[in-house]
Amino acid sequence: MGNFKELNIWKRSKAVAVEVYRITNEGKFAKDFGLKDQIRRSAVSVPSNIAEGDELDTQKQGIRHFYIAKGSLAELRTQLEISYEIDYLSEELYKKLDVECDEIGKMIASLIKHRSKKIDKN
Repeated sequence: MGNFKELNIWKRSKAVAVEVYRITNEGKFAKDFGLKDQIRRSAVSVPSNIAEGDELDTQKQGIRHFYIAKGSLAELRTQLEISYEIDYLSEELYKKLDVECDEIGKMIASLIKHRSKKIDKN
């Protein structure tokens, strides 16, 4: 606990958030302030909650934030799919981001499971 910048899950989810910021600055996204704002907030929420969860004092508090990150990731995946379906994203970019989000989701689930085991031992 307490070294979130070393977590691969944080690094990868932060990279997705940076990519989302980049792609929403151009093309059709640039003028769609509602979707642009929402997709950015969900993207930033994932690494932010992973960082916060890792820094908190108890495993239970941390796990709660990891679940929030998982929910934000589902929100992000939904917004990416909608963006693809309304032609804001190319198929290639959508698939790349969706695969990365899927892998991050598995990593969050694994982190939750790992940290839950620590609670059970106490």
